[in-house]
Amino acid sequence: MTDRRLWSYKDIAAHIKVQPDTVRSYRKHGLLPPPDHVEAGKPYWYADTIRAWVAKRPGNRGGRS
Repeated sequence: MTDRRLWSYKDIAAHIKVQPDTVRSYRKHGLLPPPDHVEAGKPYWYADTIRAWVAKRPGNRGGRS
């Protein structure tokens, strides 16, 4: 089952327990996958894209899902 909900910086930040500015910094430094969708200049990612990224992040301890 795929999760096609679109997540904003705020949603991603809540998921990984950081501030939205931290997620913006990740994107600026090329640490975040490319957005799945851009609307009115704002990037959005599918929840599944972010979950897969979290699973591959260095230091992931498997406790976040």
